[in-house]
Amino acid sequence: MGDKKDQLLRKEALDYHEEAPQGKIKVVPTKPHSTAHELSLAYSPGVAYPCLEIAERPEDAYRYTSKGNLVAVISNGTAVLGLGNIGALASKPVMEGKGLLLKTFADIDVFDIEIDVTDPEEFIQTVVNISKTFGGINLEDIKAPECFEIERRIAEATDIPVMHDDQHGTAIISGAALLNAVELQEKKLDEISVVVVGAGASAFACAEHYVALGVKRSNIKMVDSQGIITKSRLDRGELNEYKAKFAAECEDGQLIDAMSGADVLLGLSKGGLVTQDMVAAMAEKPIVFALANPTPEIMPEEILEVRNDAIIATGRSDYPNQVNNVLGFPYIFRGALDVRARDITQNMKMAATRSLAALAKEPVPDYISAAYDGATMEYGPEYIIPKPFDRRVLIWEASAVAQAAVEEGIASVSAEEFSLQAYREDLEARLGMTYSIMRSIINQVRRRNKRIVFPEGDNEKVIRAAAQLAEQKICKPILLGPVDRIARMMEEMHFDFEYE
Repeated sequence: MGDKKDQLLRKEALDYHEEAPQGKIKVVPTKPHSTAHELSLAYSPGVAYPCLEIAERPEDAYRYTSKGNLVAVISNGTAVLGLGNIGALASKPVMEGKGLLLKTFADIDVFDIEIDVTDPEEFIQTVVNISKTFGGINLEDIKAPECFEIERRIAEATDIPVMHDDQHGTAIISGAALLNAVELQEKKLDEISVVVVGAGASAFACAEHYVALGVKRSNIKMVDSQGIITKSRLDRGELNEYKAKFAAECEDGQLIDAMSGADVLLGLSKGGLVTQDMVAAMAEKPIVFALANPTPEIMPEEILEVRNDAIIATGRSDYPNQVNNVLGFPYIFRGALDVRARDITQNMKMAATRSLAALAKEPVPDYISAAYDGATMEYGPEYIIPKPFDRRVLIWEASAVAQAAVEEGIASVSAEEFSLQAYREDLEARLGMTYSIMRSIINQVRRRNKRIVFPEGDNEKVIRAAAQLAEQKICKPILLGPVDRIARMMEEMHFDFEYE
């Protein structure tokens, strides 16, 4: 059965990419070009004038060219998805796919660039040499440990935001999931013990991000193919500099030893690596993030057979709590580009994480439920992070990232020039005319500050609607119904807003 499904998927995927026009992205002119005069402005002789302006003031490239909304997705194909080192050219469909996601979710234009070199020095120099073309650089599918040095040095050598998404994307999204899961399981970040399965780029980035969120480094055990990464292995010279940062003060052991009594499992390895016995040995109310794709380290149904108190996340869309990088990189670059940030800092990543965690607690609009077969969604064990098709992520995350860059002083926009409300409205405009019109109507209604009566106030949908209106300060809700029942339902739904 599996082979049949794989064969069908292979055919569909190949047909999808082969259908004319081949590939997934193309360049589209943004200026009129149908007359001789317009062509003379677009190219010779008119094009000389913006060239001269930029030669005199390089920052004017943001005024006269597409630089400010252009990101390079760059790879050498040495660590592609689950395919490994398949080479630069073979990685092109992935890079085009990344471009499609950046355009679809954040309206960012993309050039995908595949560099056919494996030497880190040559790769770094090539990227730095072409960096002036772009407003940002997304590094992709570069193998560890070279990827750490490559990202650091390119970021240092350029004045635009640079991010290796394989490292930071999963860290940012799973960090948001961790914040909410810890809260729901009534645990504390500085007390939880975390086991990280895998020791690649994503594992190190996630572990560092969790430390920044409040997890104690000493409470993290990382497990590679040889077992727990320990001080004794460090003393024996078995660890590189990246693994050394997470060498634990414990006895050597295997994954089953690390997981005994652990609060959190973060799987970034391969399918089937974790057993039910391992999960059963975890602490009360465990948190299991089994993020290997396409097959998790352990399937959710296997976890639930031995632990009915677990909060579970995977990288798959067919289970609750999908940790998907598309919730991160488009919006991080959107926010960074819009304030012309010179880097993507830890503060900006933290802002992205916290914005996603906060958005998950908001009432979920009906259009999102409709996109997922009408499934009921509310903050709780099966909904700890927003869904990828939640259009609000653009507004919440990009604005949080932009604000963090401005406050940190690494943006070209000053704190005095930056208006969070105005920027959020600009982001809404990117979502289309409907959002802009709705914003205008909402602002008018908000100024009137009316009290609105909601009959059947003990109905779940009515409470959700009232919560959304109250949260946006559109009105003061009056809920009609049994007071005790309404209060109990609001508590169960994790809503807290003023009503009569």
